[in-house]
Amino acid sequence: MAKTLIFGHKNPDTDTICSAIAYADLKKQLGLDAEPVRLGEVNGETAYALKYFNVEAPRLVETVANEAQDVILVDHNERQQSASDIEQVRVVEVIDHHRIANFETSQPLYYRAEPVGCTATILNKIYKEKGIAVRKEIAGLMLSAIISDSLLFKSPTCTEEDVAAARELAEIAGVDAESYGLDMLKAGADLSDKTIEQLISLDAKEFNMGAAKVEIAQVNAVDTNDVLSRQAELEEAIQGIIAKKNLDLFVFVVTDILNNDSIALALGKDAKAVERAYNVSLSDNKALLKGVVSRKSQIVPVLTEAFNQ
Repeated sequence: MAKTLIFGHKNPDTDTICSAIAYADLKKQLGLDAEPVRLGEVNGETAYALKYFNVEAPRLVETVANEAQDVILVDHNERQQSASDIEQVRVVEVIDHHRIANFETSQPLYYRAEPVGCTATILNKIYKEKGIAVRKEIAGLMLSAIISDSLLFKSPTCTEEDVAAARELAEIAGVDAESYGLDMLKAGADLSDKTIEQLISLDAKEFNMGAAKVEIAQVNAVDTNDVLSRQAELEEAIQGIIAKKNLDLFVFVVTDILNNDSIALALGKDAKAVERAYNVSLSDNKALLKGVVSRKSQIVPVLTEAFNQ
């Protein structure tokens, strides 16, 4: 039986890594030769979860067509966020919780997208549907994914289904969701050892918004000044990315995990789209976005609408 690779988006976050591991675990128990892989470096938050539950990170791959004919996508569907050679393989499944855009296949596939806060919440349902018990360490990783994507249940993307799944998984994993979750988020918010290049690429995604090409990067911080004190260096690096990728807009979002607000640093010829989207004025290329923490529900759709006006 040929191997199937399971992976999430480039610049992987905790949901991407943990959902790939969890779904590969389920698939293997169902008899499929599946392997989780990753398309980028593991961030500090994810590393904390993997170490806590004693699970190895998936191996890093640059391309996938040289290893497998069939792949399964988790936590994404947009091709510009996927493997660089995604066009050369067959996508047999997608498990996701994002918008569907820039995606098509030549053959039928199993596609499951639900309006919940985290891919792991969907996977928890699939484990139950298949009658497979979730092992302790896998439950811990799935819990970590939900905590990450929901900012410990504070994000507007968080649903009752996410909270219920997290409670179930926390019990299986033998941890208190709140105390473990805060420690994990704080580990991810420690950016003291990150280079400028790492800060703007740790969790960055590209989007097509109308005719515009947009990249949105996001980092979590306990104190946003720890990041924005390096604004001059950040802007220089971002301008380089804008030129290299021919972007119309790059938005670097620094989210305060304690106060649940964000500061957006917007650069590019269409930076004014941020002002239109949020009815704010950019000062020194920055604006406070009160109550904004979710790229998926509070940034991407709002900016997309601004570009389509």
